[in-house]
Amino acid sequence: MKEKGRTDGYLTLNDAPGIAGLRFRRYRGEEDLPAMLAVIEGSRVEDRDDWVETLDNLTLQYRHLINCDPYRDLLLVELQNQIVGYSRVFWVDEAEGNRLLIHLAKLLPETRGMGIRQAMMRWNEARLAEVRGECGRLRPHEGPVLYQASASDAEPHWASLLEGAGYRVVRYGFEMVRPDLEAIPDLPLPVGLEVRPVTTEQLPAIWAAAREAFRDHWGYCEDEFGEDQYRSFAEWAAPFIDTFQVAWSGDEVAGMVQCFIDPEQNEVYGRRRGWTEGICVRRPWRRQGLARALIARSLQVCRVRGMDHAGLGVDAENPNGAVQLYRGMGFEVVKTHSTYRKRA
Repeated sequence: MKEKGRTDGYLTLNDAPGIAGLRFRRYRGEEDLPAMLAVIEGSRVEDRDDWVETLDNLTLQYRHLINCDPYRDLLLVELQNQIVGYSRVFWVDEAEGNRLLIHLAKLLPETRGMGIRQAMMRWNEARLAEVRGECGRLRPHEGPVLYQASASDAEPHWASLLEGAGYRVVRYGFEMVRPDLEAIPDLPLPVGLEVRPVTTEQLPAIWAAAREAFRDHWGYCEDEFGEDQYRSFAEWAAPFIDTFQVAWSGDEVAGMVQCFIDPEQNEVYGRRRGWTEGICVRRPWRRQGLARALIARSLQVCRVRGMDHAGLGVDAENPNGAVQLYRGMGFEVVKTHSTYRKRA
């Protein structure tokens, strides 16, 4: 992929398809976010995306991006002066020693199959090749360097492009749903632990405990738990702390479920779903039934708040047996997500 910049911010991609009105340009700032949100929303039905994005959430995300300069690492696609897609790249260092060069490419369904997304992918990889050199100077790295992208089982177009470019699935994740909130078990907390109402002052301790617990999970990256990411988490969590279920041993966090209810999503889908996410237990308190007890409490909170089902996401190969635990709590797999990688 060869790119030539122009003074008006547009880029010439020499290998892009010859479609009248097709143009590529750089990110101009938050003024572009509403159009990018429209691409996400316009793809949601086709891709069976169960998450309703909002402008506030997207703005929060782009104010706290990880190892990404959107003015250099984001490509917008225009067709007949309308933004129909965008791609973005960033990088992280995985705890197990891999440097991951990560990318995504969102495109409205009606413009797929025209060669546009292939051009976006090639731009992504070319930009990531530059990023590899830049971050190598910033943070020297001697381990493997891998390209990474993700696709769900409802995104065959994107998955086929990745596979055609040499990417292979290395890991699966599940979206799971408990279809009702009936017969929730009454499970006691392990001896010596208690759940207290969460305050904003406790968020740093909760964040630190989650960071420690998730170090044992596949794909853990310290980059995702930096100071800027904490600020993003704290801003996101503020409206939901009254539904969080956090177990304490004295002044130490033992485990948690970051239970929340998103009214905007529920309104869009005409549903009453609660989320039991951020499930983690620190090592000294594992294998004691704490996760099950906290999930049960979260489900009860959802029911009291008027919800009638609950959802979560999980690594399909979680080493602590999370999938089996969630099945035992009544959750069922409704969607599969694949992580693709190839050598850079």
